[in-house]
Amino acid sequence: MAEIRLENLRHSYLANPGADEDYALKRLSLTWQDGGAYALLGPSGCGKTTLLNLISGLLTPTEGKILFNGRDVSHASPEERNIAQVFQFPVIYDTMTVYDNLAFPLRNRQVPEAEIKSRVTEIAEMLELTSTLSNRASGLSADGKQKISLGRGLVRADVNVIMFDEPLTVIDPHLKWKLRSKLKELHQRTRRTMIYVTHDQTEALTFADQVVVMNLGEVVQSGTPVELFEKPQHTFVGHFIGSPGMNVLPCEVNGGKAQFAGRTIAVDNGAAATGKGRTEIGVRPEFVSISRGGLPAEVTRVSDAGRFRIVETRCGGHMVKLLVKEGDTVPEGQTHLVFDPAHTQIYEDGWIAGAKP
Repeated sequence: MAEIRLENLRHSYLANPGADEDYALKRLSLTWQDGGAYALLGPSGCGKTTLLNLISGLLTPTEGKILFNGRDVSHASPEERNIAQVFQFPVIYDTMTVYDNLAFPLRNRQVPEAEIKSRVTEIAEMLELTSTLSNRASGLSADGKQKISLGRGLVRADVNVIMFDEPLTVIDPHLKWKLRSKLKELHQRTRRTMIYVTHDQTEALTFADQVVVMNLGEVVQSGTPVELFEKPQHTFVGHFIGSPGMNVLPCEVNGGKAQFAGRTIAVDNGAAATGKGRTEIGVRPEFVSISRGGLPAEVTRVSDAGRFRIVETRCGGHMVKLLVKEGDTVPEGQTHLVFDPAHTQIYEDGWIAGAKP
């Protein structure tokens, strides 16, 4: 296992990058502790896989260092880094049995056969592959083959880090939750460093202790699932995490106070606001409520989401969403909204006030 430290890392696929936009991965520094469960979360093309391939050794960084337990491995091969990687699509040997596929990484390292049997049996049981161990892998479904890929990544006990690149893409939807739970269970049992790349917020937030949110080649926030939800450091995080996402509303800021729809809005971080640049307030639908004396608004749409209803309103010329619990009354037409001050933040040029890099 290893602590992974990234120092001033930057990468471009161009031979002679110049401008900032030439870099697929913009400058970043991160430290992941030994034994942690981490996720890289963001939309397609945001730099997640580039960062993963830099850590694994499939790419060499244009600038910066990658350190495993303090040792510079920036130019070391994947073998020298001693990592296991599970890719988006199955990487297996079709002509081998399921057992031999799972045993291959261990036999390649001359692990004693008794230990191989023990490890393969344990992983096969965890992934519900026990009944197919003697079958050829070629006869399995796509999700069955991907479970073998997962098993090949998990079977070694000596790796510094296990990395998963969108590993559940081809898995049948009803099996995804079960496999996510199994991976989490395995991590808690073994405490091996794991990094999970995904565009799915549910996968990231249920698997990881720490989530790194990426957009346009840069890290916009790194934190626990609770931190990302309750205090997004960037409006992108507010939009990307949560369903529905955070309400982001234009405002004016004077003397640390936010003005929206002709009213002063109580916020949590007014003292940090400068009032410069593009100023907005952000508040999640979970922290908007209906109350007399609040901001005048008009209910425009109500959608049933099971345990609650999503209420869309027009307030100050902008859409504001809130959640109403199942069974609670939803007003029709005119109403009034109140934002929870403890969960309402001022943002300047997209960044939470006081945190712009």
